[in-house]
Amino acid sequence: MARVVFLLVPQVHLLDLAGPAQVFSTAADLGYDYQLHYVADREVVPTVQGVPLVAGREWPELTRDDLVVVPGWRPRAHGPEGPVGPDDLRRLADHHAAGGTVASVCAGAYALGRAGLLDGRRCTTHHEVQDDLARRHPAARVVRDVLYVVDDRVVTSAGIASGIDVALHLMATRHGPAAAARIARVLVVYARRNGHEQQASAMMRHRSHLSDAVHRAQDLNDARYDRPLPLADLCAEVGVAERTLTRLFRQTTGLTPLGYQQLLRVERAEHLIGHGATVEAAAHAVGFTDARMLRRLRARATPTRTGPAGSSRPGSGTPPAAIRAG
Repeated sequence: MARVVFLLVPQVHLLDLAGPAQVFSTAADLGYDYQLHYVADREVVPTVQGVPLVAGREWPELTRDDLVVVPGWRPRAHGPEGPVGPDDLRRLADHHAAGGTVASVCAGAYALGRAGLLDGRRCTTHHEVQDDLARRHPAARVVRDVLYVVDDRVVTSAGIASGIDVALHLMATRHGPAAAARIARVLVVYARRNGHEQQASAMMRHRSHLSDAVHRAQDLNDARYDRPLPLADLCAEVGVAERTLTRLFRQTTGLTPLGYQQLLRVERAEHLIGHGATVEAAAHAVGFTDARMLRRLRARATPTRTGPAGSSRPGSGTPPAAIRAG
């Protein structure tokens, strides 16, 4: 069982907490093995919105599969040091050092900065406090105007509703895009908002349309992207002609059905490679017969934007030419 531990502080924003908590709670309802914990230095935690929260005082024992989330608070309610004490800062640093993932929503990034987790890493926070975060933590590389950033198991987000986006992204990387899409439907949100460097799954960038046939085809691709899914079989299950589905897919996503599957495969392969897999192992894991096609598609997915300090950033969801062509 994976634990998701939310560290609560006085004057926490309700949606900074409730958004990601709802994602992981819904995942547990759907059969994914998550257990949620809420910890604080006091039993009753006041919120910005006036609803008091009840939290535990003791942290559970953590493993590298667990996630610690620091929801944001109203910055002006606390002094320059912020509301997180040294013991909790040490827990954040120790969990990351042990191989775990640490995430923040909105001003929660200040806690990660004080724990030393932002030094030398890309990060973000709410646009109103980005300059202040960069000033207080000059070794951090603050990325502006993005929803979230993931850098070496340190996850930071802009806050408020973007906490839902980053939680869906974490579900997609851990369990695949179909799982994230399923949760998004339960939450009645579009699983489509991009984060940074195309970290959000392809289904989060190509679901903002109203074609039921294409949604059904995407569902099948999301669930089976690592297996052969010929166009004829896909169309038979969706119940439309091959020419019709190809036309609708192009109109709504800018991709062919094959191009969409390739995009899912490449993004999942990039995640595996980023976590230590070889290109060959990643290629086989996502359904390519060998690494040649994966190398070819990765080479063509060239960056089109430049981020802060000259760092490269791919475009905002535009697929590479090879994938567009299908």
